[in-house]
Amino acid sequence: MTLPDVNELYGTDERCRQLLERLRWPEGVQCPRCKDTRVSRMKEYARFECVGCEYQFTVTSGTIFHDSHLPLTRWFLAVLLLVEARKGMSALQLKRTLWGQHKGSYKTAWYLFHRIRAAMRSAERPMMDGVVEMDETYVGGRKRGMGRGPHNKGKEIVIAIRQRGGDVRFFRAEDAKSGTLAKYIRENISKDVECIVTDDFKAYPAAVATNEFTENHFTVNHSLKEYVNGPIHTNTVENAFSLLKRGVIGTWHKISAKHLPAYLAEMEFRFNRRKRGDLFIDTLRHMLTANPLTFEKLTAI
Repeated sequence: MTLPDVNELYGTDERCRQLLERLRWPEGVQCPRCKDTRVSRMKEYARFECVGCEYQFTVTSGTIFHDSHLPLTRWFLAVLLLVEARKGMSALQLKRTLWGQHKGSYKTAWYLFHRIRAAMRSAERPMMDGVVEMDETYVGGRKRGMGRGPHNKGKEIVIAIRQRGGDVRFFRAEDAKSGTLAKYIRENISKDVECIVTDDFKAYPAAVATNEFTENHFTVNHSLKEYVNGPIHTNTVENAFSLLKRGVIGTWHKISAKHLPAYLAEMEFRFNRRKRGDLFIDTLRHMLTANPLTFEKLTAI
């Protein structure tokens, strides 16, 4: 899907709604409250009424689009810009692109992007198998007032697990202790995994042993400047980290710890679907199944 395609195919709110109706109800309109299929379209084209419970609704009711005053055409353009930006797009750039330099508001653009990211976070995560690489990194800069300290002091820990030839998972972690790493291994790696490859970080052996993968665990010794030993390396997962950090440094610039998981979900969702021709449509489909995200909930402490 390209920008001219979106403008041509979905240039009006009516066309946008028609697509959303097909995506949300492929077998016919259904009441989101009582699931009754006896639904009538009201004179106002965009609204439906359930015969069973008399609930009035639209295709966007109870979805990420819920209670939005933005035209659907703007939503569609924002979705395309976000999913096609390999290293992400900032809310300020979205504001300039959709509304211009002196129109619109940064808050609207920021909230719009975060609702799309919330839908991306709802994507399913099947267990990984085959050859799986795992690594940790640190995101962010030194916090003010902390002075000079350890290289990673004040940064956020991000754990990544990637299946070779497959998907990647990003997690914001409170620490990189063996118990935390073991939890991510247990929740994301199948018992049928061929092998797990990590670097020589001291917490990995215990984390792997906890999940009874010791015989399938291989290590590349980065402290001795060893980066590849035949098929034993973590280059695949480090490539994903590289893309993430380029997004942080070159696009988003500053991310709070609170919202970091949302940005990780965006990068993960887009990266795992980068070769799919239906990336735009798939994103809209997730936006129709995800729960609404209010501004109050998003900004709550």
